Amino acid sequence: MTRKNKILPVIEAVEITDLAAEGKAMAKVNGMVVFVPWAAPGDVVDIRLYRKRRNYAEGSILRVHKYSDERVKPFCEHFTVCGGCKWQHIPYENQLKFKQKQVTDDLQHIGKVHVEEFLPIVGSEKTVGYRNKLEFTFSNKRWLTSGELEKKNENTEMNGAGFHVSGMFDKVLDIGKCWLQEDIANHIRLFVKAYCLKNSCSFFDLKAQTGFMRTLIIRTSSKGEVMVIAVFHEDDIPKRESLLRALADHFPEITSLMYVVNGKCNDTITDLEVVSYSGKDHLTEEMEGLKFKVGPKSFYQTNSRQAYRLYSIARDFAQLSGDDTVYDLYTGTGTIANFIARRAKRIIGIEYVAEAIRDAQANARLNGINNAEFFAGDMKDILTREFIAAHRKPDVIIADPPRAGMHDAVTETILSVEPKRIVYVSCNPATQARDLNRLGLKYGVSKVQPADMFPHTHHVENVALLELKKV
Repeated sequence: MTRKNKILPVIEAVEITDLAAEGKAMAKVNGMVVFVPWAAPGDVVDIRLYRKRRNYAEGSILRVHKYSDERVKPFCEHFTVCGGCKWQHIPYENQLKFKQKQVTDDLQHIGKVHVEEFLPIVGSEKTVGYRNKLEFTFSNKRWLTSGELEKKNENTEMNGAGFHVSGMFDKVLDIGKCWLQEDIANHIRLFVKAYCLKNSCSFFDLKAQTGFMRTLIIRTSSKGEVMVIAVFHEDDIPKRESLLRALADHFPEITSLMYVVNGKCNDTITDLEVVSYSGKDHLTEEMEGLKFKVGPKSFYQTNSRQAYRLYSIARDFAQLSGDDTVYDLYTGTGTIANFIARRAKRIIGIEYVAEAIRDAQANARLNGINNAEFFAGDMKDILTREFIAAHRKPDVIIADPPRAGMHDAVTETILSVEPKRIVYVSCNPATQARDLNRLGLKYGVSKVQPADMFPHTHHVENVALLELKKV
């Protein structure tokens, strides 16, 4: 027998009361929390439930009785379909208030971390056009909106270039204008799409693993440089050369034009050769006179202006005297390490990705920094007591781990060597709270300061200062 799915009810005339995790909003109905996307506090809506658990439910808006007075008009035509910028309808100052509250809740109320001082969140100077990197996917079976489905016929164009629909890895929404990056990115993407349609260059079929044009990566720098990386699935040399030549001719703004042939089953290019077609093999970013080479595979904070403010907070929290040995854990391409090097005696940077470490070393040479050393490998395997004995005990540790936070072995090593201060930069306050609890055996959290790197999303960065407790 086939088990029938239970039909869940529609809850009528519910007032949305707050914002919630993952870009959703929430309401309370008979003591149960209900999570809904695309809503704003103050909206009164009917909600169709699609998932119900003991203490919470999830649903979608079926009808709006009243829109919140605090709503603002979304600026993007793809709002509610594209998975990005889910809070466009929320005033930016309200977004910042919620992100501040999210950090407080994650650390104090959920994580039970005692924080002596919460500093106000640092908002982003730019709320549109703030990203320096985007990746667009080309698909021969694009996602059709409900309106397009009603009008669909045999002549409907199914090729598209844009972003994956939220929660659907195999569905791509064709994007007209994206507001996340400077408009040059829109012009380049639309040109490549039009060129491929006109010249019978097939779009990628994810399920069949066939097609010519796969993805397009566009990076820009604050100095006006533009890097374009065309990723092809099929190695069709005549089509590839023709497309790249057309791009170079049409866009003299492109300072680095590259390509990759990716015949794998996933989109990652970290293990593939990137070939330069024309221009330089990197972009250049600058902070306080320091130059940073950003290659096609380099990690660099995607909000350049806000990255400077984030690193400045971390440097201020570190309270460097000029005679400190600083360990920069999860150093990436060494941006923070090089940024603070002039105020420290010695910098030790550690990062898992060997290619990133090569970038960090190149950036140190570029800026004449000779007091920084960089090491590649798994953090828990490199950061040992033996390593620290060989490279001197740190006075200060700066850590910027991935979303999963620190491995237990890393926190144990830190506790054993007892640096005076730890500056913990996190993109996930929930895992940060867990790690702060572990480090709480010997450290107190003096202050934290959130920073908004990604306006119109629920994501938030948080910087915490930990100081060794006095015995």
